[in-house]
Amino acid sequence: MFDKILIANRGEIACRVIKSARKMGIKTVAVYSDADRDALHVQLADEAVHIGPPPSAQSYLLKEKILQACLDTGAQAVHPGYGFLSENSEFCEALAKEGIAFIGPKTRAIEAMGDKITSKKLADEAGVNTIPGYTDVLRDGEHAVEVANGIGYPVMLKATAGGGGKGMRVARNDEECRDGFERAANEARSSFGDDRIFAEKFIEEPRHIEIQIMADSHGNVIYLNERECSLQRRHQKVIEEAPSPFLDAATRKRMGEQAVVLAKAVDYESAGTVEFIVDAEQNFYFLEMNTRLQVEHPVTELITGVDLVEMMIRVADGEELPLTQDDVVINGWAIESRVYAENPFRNFLPSIGRLVRYQPPAEDAHVRVDTGVFEGGEVSMFYDPMIAKLITYGANREEASAHMRAALDRFIIRGVSSNLSFLSALMVHPRFVEGNMSTNMIGEEYPDGFNPEDLPHDDPAIIIAVAAAVHRGYRDRAAQIDGQLRGHERHVTNRWVVVMNGDHHPVAVVATEGGHDVEYAGNAYSVRSDWQFGQLLFSGTINGKQVFVQVEREMQAYRLFHAGTQTDVSIVTERAAELLHHMPEKVPSDMSRFLLSPMPGLLVSVAVKVGDVVKAGEELAVLEAMKMENTLRAERDGVVTKINYEPGASLAVDSKIMEFE
Repeated sequence: MFDKILIANRGEIACRVIKSARKMGIKTVAVYSDADRDALHVQLADEAVHIGPPPSAQSYLLKEKILQACLDTGAQAVHPGYGFLSENSEFCEALAKEGIAFIGPKTRAIEAMGDKITSKKLADEAGVNTIPGYTDVLRDGEHAVEVANGIGYPVMLKATAGGGGKGMRVARNDEECRDGFERAANEARSSFGDDRIFAEKFIEEPRHIEIQIMADSHGNVIYLNERECSLQRRHQKVIEEAPSPFLDAATRKRMGEQAVVLAKAVDYESAGTVEFIVDAEQNFYFLEMNTRLQVEHPVTELITGVDLVEMMIRVADGEELPLTQDDVVINGWAIESRVYAENPFRNFLPSIGRLVRYQPPAEDAHVRVDTGVFEGGEVSMFYDPMIAKLITYGANREEASAHMRAALDRFIIRGVSSNLSFLSALMVHPRFVEGNMSTNMIGEEYPDGFNPEDLPHDDPAIIIAVAAAVHRGYRDRAAQIDGQLRGHERHVTNRWVVVMNGDHHPVAVVATEGGHDVEYAGNAYSVRSDWQFGQLLFSGTINGKQVFVQVEREMQAYRLFHAGTQTDVSIVTERAAELLHHMPEKVPSDMSRFLLSPMPGLLVSVAVKVGDVVKAGEELAVLEAMKMENTLRAERDGVVTKINYEPGASLAVDSKIMEFE
C-alpha cells in the first residue's frame, strides 16, 4: 500500500480524501495557491506545497507544478478529486512516466469518456442507449444554428470537455443558439481550456439519474446502484439522493448493466459515473461518463456502506474489488444538499468574503458534513462557491428528509450569503416531497427567481414564541443586574407586543422552570430550552416538539432564521406599540438609474455605449465570477449617460458600471 499520496485539488474534496487516507494510515500532501495558503485542506494534510497564484490556470491546472510537488515530497500516488486535472490524460501520462500512480482510470478511458463526442460514439457501438444529436464539433454560431435546425429545437449545446454545469446552454430558437454557443464556448475555455462545443436533442421533462461504477485492474466491474440528481439550477446539481424515488428494480438493473458494459468497453479502472437522462416512461439515454469521483458520492457511500475513496486507493495499488455485484445492497436512504456561497434572493449571484460565523450541524449517525472551510476563513472569487455538502441518512426517504430539514435549520453561516433558505424551500416543496421531479423543476417552479415570498413560514407562531421567550430572558437578566446595582428588585412586565412584517402580535410571557410559557392568539406555547445568552442557535422544544431557530439580537430587535425563512421582529411594550403607528416610514434611495455590479468579478464585455437607448431586459454587460459568465440586463427603459468601467476591469460589489436617465 502507498505510504504517501498527493491530493491535486482543494476545498472539501481534498479534505474528504485526506479523511480516508488518514484512516488507512497513509500520509498526505496538499497543494495550494496563494488564495488557499490558510485553507482547511492545507491544515489537515501532513505536508503542503505552494504551487502558484490564485487563478487555477496558474496553479491547480499546472501539471508541471503538481508533478514537481510529487517528486519533491516523495508522493507515490496522486488523487485528483474532481475538476481541475481529474480527467486530464496528459497529466495521467506524465505521472506514469515518473512511476507515480494515478488514483483514477487509465489514459485510454479518460480520453474516450472525458470527451463527450467520443464517449457517445463508443456508447453507440457498445449498445448503450444514446440521445439523438450531432456527434462532431461545431465550428461557430452559424454552424450551431444549422445543426440545431437539423436536429430540431430544443437542443442542448455542450462543451466536449465540460462538467459541473459549465459550458452548457439550452437553445429553443436560432437567436438563443447563436448566443448560447458563444456563452458555452467562453465558459468552457475559461474552465477547461477547451472551447469545443457539440449539440444534441434536449429531452423535455427529463430526470437525471446516474449509475456509480467501480472497477479494478483485474477485469472486475460492479455498479453501486443509482443516484437521482434531477434537482438542478442552470445544469448545476443542487440536491441529490440515493436511491432514486422514480426507478423500479428492473430499470435500475438495466441501467447498471449498461453502465458496466460501457466501462468494460474502455477497460475502465477505479470509480466512475455513467450519467443517464430518463424520461417519464423510464426510457433512459446515455448522457456522459465522468471518469472521476463525483461531488455527490457520499449518498452512495451511506446506502451501500462502501468508502469509495478508500476503494479507489486500493484499486490504484493493484488490489481486487473486495465485493461482487451480489454483495451490493441498498440500505436506507441518503440525501445531499450542496451549500453554496450565493444569494438566492439576488438571482443566486455568488457571494465572497470572510466566514464570520461558520457552525455546521454536529455529525452523527444521521448527519454528515463534507466541507473545506472554517470559521474565519475566506470564500474566494477564484474558485467554485461551494461551502459544504450536507448529507443526511435515514431508514427511508421521509426520515432522511426530516433529518435534512432539521440539519439545515442548525447550519449557521454568517459573513457571506448562502443558499440555505433555497435548500429548505426545496425540501418542503410538494414536488420534491412526492418525488415528482425533473431537471426543469426549479426553472418551472421559480420562473422569476427565488424570492422571500416563495417560502412563507408554515407556522409563524414558532417564530413569535421563540422571539418572545428569548426577549423575556434578556429583559429578566437586565432587570436582575439593574436591581443589584440599585439595591432593589425591578419588575418586568409579562405583556409584550411582537412586531413582525408590520403586524402587531400581543403576547404574554412568563418565566418558568426550564424555559418560558408564552400565550399568543389564545393558544399556550410551552417553550423549553437550555439556550444561553449570546448563542446563535436556539435549540429546544415547543409543546414537546423539537425546534431549531437561529437568533441574532440587536437592542430590542431580533432576526430569526427557521425553515429557510428570515424574519425580523421587534418586541416592545404595549404603549410603545401604540406609538409605532405614528412613526413615519423611511423611503429607500432610488438606485434604478445605475447598473450596479451584483458581485465582485471581472467585467468581460459592455454591450452599449453612451447615448444608446435601452429597453428593459436588454443586455448591458457580462460579468464573470467563480468561472461563470453572468449577463446583466436593463431593469427599465432608459438612455445610457455614463459608462464608468471598460472591459477587463475588476469590480467590487455595487460598483456603478453605468448610469441612465
